[in-house]
Amino acid sequence: MVRHMNAFSPPFSPPQQPDECAGPARPTYRAVFISDCHLGTRGCRSDFLAHFLGSFSTEHLYMVGDIVDGWRLRKSWYWDEMHDEVVKLVLRHASQGARVLYIPGNHDEMFRDWLSLGLEIGGVKLAAEAEHTTADGKRLLIIHGDQFDSVVRYAKFLAFLGDWAYTTALNINRWFNAVRRALGYPYWSLSQWAKRQVKEAVKAIDRFEEALAGEARRRHFDGVVCGHIHHAEMRMVDGVLYLNTGDWVESCTALVEHHDGRLELIDWVALQRLSFFAPRRVSVSEPA
Repeated sequence: MVRHMNAFSPPFSPPQQPDECAGPARPTYRAVFISDCHLGTRGCRSDFLAHFLGSFSTEHLYMVGDIVDGWRLRKSWYWDEMHDEVVKLVLRHASQGARVLYIPGNHDEMFRDWLSLGLEIGGVKLAAEAEHTTADGKRLLIIHGDQFDSVVRYAKFLAFLGDWAYTTALNINRWFNAVRRALGYPYWSLSQWAKRQVKEAVKAIDRFEEALAGEARRRHFDGVVCGHIHHAEMRMVDGVLYLNTGDWVESCTALVEHHDGRLELIDWVALQRLSFFAPRRVSVSEPA
């Protein structure tokens, strides 16, 4: 699945394949936005993320929260060589001249304590939020979004419970798909299906989108880029362009801006026909 649209086009343009991915040439984007990678968890598809990060060059790289899962790392340490590859590739983008911003979310909230220091490490700068202006003049607010999640904001215990429940669902999902694979069926996301089927979850997503769009409108932005809810989306909400980058646990999606200002949601697994059952070993090649 690859979706793109100009911010002033109808919000449901037909899916199209990006020109850059059609041939061997390396895509060059004006901006790339990723979020909710959850490095430090077994559920993170660091192999697919490294494959994606090594596939393009960009002027701006925005990491929109929950890149590292501090909640999980506090309980048990998990960090393999593919996680290292992701870090190396992010640093490479910075060394090659990309403006790299890291906007902490709720799972990597420990970095919010450092925001007042104005830290920049290896060319990666920490920021509470950011503003991005597209090539065709749209002003976008960039924020993780947990500030507008009432569960996280007002009841952290319930948020941790939700994190545990989500992790449990992912574990069940692995076993479920192992059985499907043995029977010859393709991968199917149980937790993503549950999110879409449960009425209250759908209502919560709608409320979240409306809250983020409302904040962007109140601050006179044309749109908002966020993450947090692991639900990639691109649509107009009451006249405001709502853009959610998705995640790199299940959907493996990213938002990119082309040099003409066109915005596109990329489903990397579908585009590259990657397999969830055969992790890709990605090596960091030497820069040309």
